Amino acid sequence: MMQHRQEALELDGMNATSARVPRSKRILDLLIAVPALAAALPFLAIAALLIRATSTGPVIFAQTRIGKQGRPFRCYKLRTMFTGTPSVPTHEASTTAITPIGRIMRRSKLDEIPQLWNVIRGDMSLVGPRPCLPGQEQLILHRAQLGVLESKPGITGLAQIRGIDMSDPLRCASADAEYLGRWSLRRDLAILGRTLLPRL
Repeated sequence: MMQHRQEALELDGMNATSARVPRSKRILDLLIAVPALAAALPFLAIAALLIRATSTGPVIFAQTRIGKQGRPFRCYKLRTMFTGTPSVPTHEASTTAITPIGRIMRRSKLDEIPQLWNVIRGDMSLVGPRPCLPGQEQLILHRAQLGVLESKPGITGLAQIRGIDMSDPLRCASADAEYLGRWSLRRDLAILGRTLLPRL
């Protein structure tokens, strides 16, 4: 706990809002997200058939998440849980609520492909703090204190490649602030590479 507090104090001195993210980040998002979503359309069609064949309900799951400046937005994913499952953070989700095909998609992160549409719309970036639920008040508070909410959320981020999930709100927010305080296009590309090829 003391280590986490020290991390927060150190990062507070280089508040995430001090990192001025240029337009080049948005350009990189579009250059990757548009062709990636187009290339993923055949997979999405197959995934849609498998989801509908193994469980009832919509193919796309839309959930309210917290975005830039604390504003809510609709975040899209392929549905991996049975219809009617309570809306809770991923680390709190019951394994019995996950569909058989959903387990495969979650392990491979393929369920997050629809978030490329969020990136194209401008709700999200490819790399950034993972968007949380409105009810994750501790994480939202820590992110607000560290200036993390001044940034768009991302499909992947520094916390994710370090194996830090939202069950540890302060550590997660601290990693988010570190990423934003030291942002660069090169670092975004490195995080994307580590996400797609985690063993490198």
